[in-house]
Amino acid sequence: MIEPFEEDAPGPHVIAAVEAVRSLGFDPEMGPFGTSIHGDPVTVIAALQVMLETARKAGATRVSLQIELDES
Repeated sequence: MIEPFEEDAPGPHVIAAVEAVRSLGFDPEMGPFGTSIHGDPVTVIAALQVMLETARKAGATRVSLQIELDES
């Protein structure tokens, strides 16, 4: 989740971060508690670096990050 966040009205920092990840070939799933992307760990971690920097530059004051690895 990228803060500050208003439900149904994501700010420019949220939109910029989502678009940055989308430009890398991901299909971000925006939900009420955050945005998800899926892929291999190396690619996802690289995308997260881009997303974090883009969000910061666009005015994010806080980013909460959760990573879940599917080992199946």
